[in-house]
Amino acid sequence: MALERTPIHIGQIIRNAIRFDPQNWRGGAMNADALPQAVAALFSLLRQRQIDYLLVGGIAMLQYVAGRNTEDIDLIVAVADLKKLPELQIQSQELYFARGQFEDLRIDLLLTDNPLFEKVQHGYATSQQFVESEVRCATVEGLLLLKLYALPSLYRQGDFARVGLYENDIATLLHYYQPHLPALLHELKPHLSDTDFAEVGNIIAEIRQRLDRFQQSQENGEEE
Repeated sequence: MALERTPIHIGQIIRNAIRFDPQNWRGGAMNADALPQAVAALFSLLRQRQIDYLLVGGIAMLQYVAGRNTEDIDLIVAVADLKKLPELQIQSQELYFARGQFEDLRIDLLLTDNPLFEKVQHGYATSQQFVESEVRCATVEGLLLLKLYALPSLYRQGDFARVGLYENDIATLLHYYQPHLPALLHELKPHLSDTDFAEVGNIIAEIRQRLDRFQQSQENGEEE
């Protein structure tokens, strides 16, 4: 069930999320009002320099479900392509992840050195119209693959807040779009250990139970 709405303004979403986050109320160097211009400039440069990217994360989720909130932009990109964008200051980098700063805009990077990230970038992409421009954005199936892939690691890290957020995202996407899960799990399996893949199966089973309870509650409400 695709959402019918006017195009999303990425810059305003991020600006409002930062303004209304109590952790940011103490002030700082960030100029939230400049963020919409920074977002527009970023996607303009990505297009002009023909950088192969894919929008994922909270902003991509907003194309499919309402109410998501995020203070940064998440992109899948190759390390080699980052050289085409020297304006992006890399603040930290690991094997498959990096964090950068473009003007006052925070950007989380998923690097295509990870085979699954590369697969999602090229095999689970679509074009979505935002206020700023048309943007290459992950599909529902691409977002599900990334979130399911991340969950076992988040559990090990004890990151309860992100676990809850990701599981809610997964449940919402499954409820509204009903993707073919066996095909997605077949795609995911080579990228996880046997233990992590079994954990993903347990997570999906629990989410399905929640969705079944929700559906049953709706049906009971209609009968009354």
